[in-house]
Amino acid sequence: MTDPYEPRPEHHFTFGLWTVGNRGRDPFGLEVRPVLDPGEAVHCLADLGAYGVNFHDDDLVPFGSSPAAREAILTRFRAALDATGLHVPMATTNLFSQPVFRDGAFTANDPDVRRFAVRKTFEAIDLGASLGAGVYVMWGGREGMECEAAKDVRLALDRYKEALDLCCAFVRDRGYDVRFALEPKPNEPRGDMFLPTVGHALAFIETLEWPEMVGLNPELAHETMSGLNFTHAVAQTLWHGKLFHIDLNAQRIGRYDQDFRFGSEGIRDAFNLVRLLEDAAWDGMRHFDAHAYRTEDTAGVWEFARGCMRTYLILADKARRFREDPEIRAALQDVEAARLAEPTSPAGLGADALAAVQAEVPDLTALQAKSYAHERLDQLSLEILLGVR
Repeated sequence: MTDPYEPRPEHHFTFGLWTVGNRGRDPFGLEVRPVLDPGEAVHCLADLGAYGVNFHDDDLVPFGSSPAAREAILTRFRAALDATGLHVPMATTNLFSQPVFRDGAFTANDPDVRRFAVRKTFEAIDLGASLGAGVYVMWGGREGMECEAAKDVRLALDRYKEALDLCCAFVRDRGYDVRFALEPKPNEPRGDMFLPTVGHALAFIETLEWPEMVGLNPELAHETMSGLNFTHAVAQTLWHGKLFHIDLNAQRIGRYDQDFRFGSEGIRDAFNLVRLLEDAAWDGMRHFDAHAYRTEDTAGVWEFARGCMRTYLILADKARRFREDPEIRAALQDVEAARLAEPTSPAGLGADALAAVQAEVPDLTALQAKSYAHERLDQLSLEILLGVR
């Protein structure tokens, strides 16, 4: 019998080299797993049914590699992609690990650091485009501060905008079919980071020279860290037409960036997110920016990767059951969910429409007494998730 939750390439599941290649180091402990060769990662992910693999420039070619070493690494990597049929949908740049970026990259006070960061990004865009990446994610891991007196935030945003504009100009000059996706995060590793939430990033995009080229890569853990509703953030990103990529993982509110296996925490939130993506028929990659527990060996890494994909498929199936359940359909009618699509002013915004709104006198007594039956709908939703419907 075919397993309905077995991942297949058509599900568009992707992982980063930094996710399955995470060696389990944390601020208090050294590495517990060996280095994972990028080619081996490609073969293992293909065996699990993944669609693609993504990378930071330094994940694939270690920082400071000679031209000869770089070419040898890329030759092996391309051979693994060709042998497996795995794709590279997204690429990004590491602008946070090296000491040169300790005061920031695009927003460092020193112009030489900023220019180096932009040049490093240009080179990584070239690499990603050469491997077929259509999305380029930008996470400003060092763009922020601890000492408020050290930076004028307004000037920092000027420089952030300048860097994005330069990168867009570079892509246009090269003729690449590449879009950029900003990845917001409130804190860590910096005490406070610029563009901390989806809302901040959406507002920032509108200031850019080519805003149509830039969207978002929201991450579940990043919005959840600060207690925000990730599903709402993704819904607003979709509403703006800016969901270019997404990072799926799990996170407990108020903790450090945990990057747990998708669905291992906040299963109800994960269900609501999957239901949103599936109902919206969003055609992007389902990318898992997570890593195995430090307790795991190499075999445990692949259990982790398989678990991320299976959990998504299980929740997608529950989303389908939610749509088809007759009692839930009736409960949705009771809460009048479909009526939210009705315009408040069917006649529009003209003078006659304004007069019509002003002229309408509702029965406030009846409206105040009205119940919307959210409790029943919420319970039925929970029963779908618990597997009793």
